Amino acid sequence: MKSANEEHASTSEPVIKVEGLRKSFGSHVVLKDIDFTVMPGEVVTIIGASGSGKSTLLRCINLLEIPDAGHVWFHGKDLAAQHVDVNKLREKIGMVFQGFNLFNNMNVLDNCTLAPVTLKKMDKAEAESVAMGHLRSVGLEEFAKADVNTLSGGQKQRVAIARALCMRPDLMLFDEPTSALDPEIVGEVLGVMRDLAKDGMTMVVVTHEMDFAKNVSDKVVFMDQGVIAEEGSPKQMFTSPKHPRTREFLSRYLEDTKEK
Repeated sequence: MKSANEEHASTSEPVIKVEGLRKSFGSHVVLKDIDFTVMPGEVVTIIGASGSGKSTLLRCINLLEIPDAGHVWFHGKDLAAQHVDVNKLREKIGMVFQGFNLFNNMNVLDNCTLAPVTLKKMDKAEAESVAMGHLRSVGLEEFAKADVNTLSGGQKQRVAIARALCMRPDLMLFDEPTSALDPEIVGEVLGVMRDLAKDGMTMVVVTHEMDFAKNVSDKVVFMDQGVIAEEGSPKQMFTSPKHPRTREFLSRYLEDTKEK
């Protein structure tokens, strides 16, 4: 029996297709001719050293950063095309940041219902019902009326995930969602992300969590100095990476694997 991801991936066109993407900040070239695709239901993790362009690539996918050249196709529509309603398409792309980006002057439930009510014109009662369902799924139903300032970092990140899911996205982008968390609460956020993957959510995850990349991904992308140096299945990338820079980056992890 096929998993949800395999069933999605065996059908249809890519959810995201990136072609020839370039991005510079002043004279500093951050992305150089990036090409990659994300199929429906696929979990793609992007790994690499700090400064390799991972987060900039993610931000270019939903045009939080405007590419200098190239294309980002979302469900076959070029986000850079002038006739495309980017804001409408962006409603279908959820984004979870390392810094949570919650509204500190609102409680948890209001954080989750604001966008569905204002952007999707969803009835408030319906939005609250949807939000409570997602808060339940991330283990925070009892915190619905809590002030977000009283939550732990792990709880805030789970609220951020629930908030993104309330827009019923076709794609979830995660930009190092555990990097700002204390080590003992990283697991609770990764657990929610694992559940999303099992449910067939299409996800692109920039992460330093190698166990997640190895065990949850369908595809691992290794970035180095603004280019995709290598990509492949987790098994290939974590047992026999081809590129010297991939081997160097993963060397400590590969040694740990051998010792086990």
